[in-house]
Amino acid sequence: MKVVVISGSPRKNANTQILMKYVYEYTKTKGQDVKFINLSDGQVECYRGPDEEYNQATKDAAKDIMEADVWLIGAPIYNSFFSAALKNLFEYVNYKETEGKVAGMTILAAGNIGFIGVQTLLTQLLSYFRVITNPKAVFLTTESITENSVSEEGQTRLKEMVDETLEIAEKLED
Repeated sequence: MKVVVISGSPRKNANTQILMKYVYEYTKTKGQDVKFINLSDGQVECYRGPDEEYNQATKDAAKDIMEADVWLIGAPIYNSFFSAALKNLFEYVNYKETEGKVAGMTILAAGNIGFIGVQTLLTQLLSYFRVITNPKAVFLTTESITENSVSEEGQTRLKEMVDETLEIAEKLED
């Protein structure tokens, strides 16, 4: 099974990046073919339309998403929404190539507010792509990250999300 892990924050020192790097490393231990798209790298260009030419990193990110069976998405909450950079990434994705894929999500906020709203928005976006979403999203606050590492409780919850999302995908393959 092909898996893509997406860190949806464009910030250079993003807490979302820390969480999703943990998810990436854990998912690799599950024997999956895993790719990591880190929007903190600043390599994915702003979408300008379907007939434009884009850099290789942007093309590769879109290809990795469309080829993956499972998407593990980390979304920060910025002003009650997920990041514009994450939405921009999905402008490159062809909905005709994504039906039946499975996604799990992690949502990160500074405090305990806005999780359900952002989960709903992200689930609606994924529904447009006909992606089956694991209903058990992981909600974490920035307090779960210290010195560039994820708290034990955060690690447990992230592992459960990965395991459950992969399990859903495996059941759908049968």
